[in-house]
Amino acid sequence: MSRETSPPNWSKRSLAAQALGHVEPVTKAVVQPIHLATTYIRDPDNQYSSGFVYGRPDNATVREAEGVLAMLEEAEAGALLFGSGMAAATAVFAALDPGDHVVAPTVMYWALRRWLAEEATRWGLRVDFVATDDLAALRSAMRPGETKLVWLETPSNPLWTVTDIAAAAEIAHAAGARLAVDSTVASPVVTRPLALGADVVMHAATKVLNGHSDVIAGALAGARADAFWARIQRVRASQGAILGPFEAYLLLRGMRTLHLRIAAQMAGAATLAGRLSEHPEVAAVLYPGLPGHPGHAVAARQMEGGFGTMLSIRVKSGEAAAIAVAARVALWKRATSLGGVESLIEHRASVEGPGTPCPPDLLRLSVGIEDPDDLFADLDRALL
Repeated sequence: MSRETSPPNWSKRSLAAQALGHVEPVTKAVVQPIHLATTYIRDPDNQYSSGFVYGRPDNATVREAEGVLAMLEEAEAGALLFGSGMAAATAVFAALDPGDHVVAPTVMYWALRRWLAEEATRWGLRVDFVATDDLAALRSAMRPGETKLVWLETPSNPLWTVTDIAAAAEIAHAAGARLAVDSTVASPVVTRPLALGADVVMHAATKVLNGHSDVIAGALAGARADAFWARIQRVRASQGAILGPFEAYLLLRGMRTLHLRIAAQMAGAATLAGRLSEHPEVAAVLYPGLPGHPGHAVAARQMEGGFGTMLSIRVKSGEAAAIAVAARVALWKRATSLGGVESLIEHRASVEGPGTPCPPDLLRLSVGIEDPDDLFADLDRALL
């Protein structure tokens, strides 16, 4: 694949918009083809000079999308794409050894929290859940020589708790552990955990990175190509967890408009957070961009250009009223997921079920690219 010469001062926005400036060498197309082949011809000497052997561990279209993400995250080791966010996240834990101790947030993506509590422990991982935004609590949870991984999610779903990545990295590294950060909500446009000291950053690429609710994908980016990163690569290859080429193409297309989409969505989220904070039927708005949010100061340091596209509201009249609000909206769509161009609303406690730390009066809002005035008017009608 050829690449047009690009000035060294091109911004990430420009590089993402042009998918790193790659030009297809045969036709000179500005969009790369989708490579569907699963197997490749050997050379006469039985080698693979093309660099491709088989489709399970590697694919040219996947490499294209990985290159864009690695650029956005400033990942020295590169990036790896997976068939889902859960596949990406669990690959990190699968690279650990039985008996290793792991620290994870009390409030985090529910599916991964449940997997850690119910499945990871079955094959020997020891897992403690702590309030990672409380640095003293995080420090107390560390077991030097035993803790091998600290997992953060910031802002965390669905309370949008903010953890200081740089401080957490110092705590983890002092105990001999690695730090992995689920940065799905922030995206690399807003936060780059590797630059703040993290060792691995994870994305549910289904969400903000793709942005169009038509791809299930996950991604990891690594700070360095060390033995741990090599183990993650082997996990993906051996378990067949690579993203398919058509999905990689859609993800690549989504990332080309990432900067424009997230700017519009963050502006809408900030507008809605401010207006909903004054609504008589809203007991609280959970959004890192509000000065009264407990993590606002940390968010202002480690989030650039905005505070993400997500917020939650707590409905003053309680759980039944919250569920009724979600039933009455028209422009907002009642659906799981987040980060897409369409705005979504969800009563998370109903989804997560027994044991959830999510308040029953909470509605999670994923702000799309619609007119914020229309989104507010729709919620305002539903809240009355």
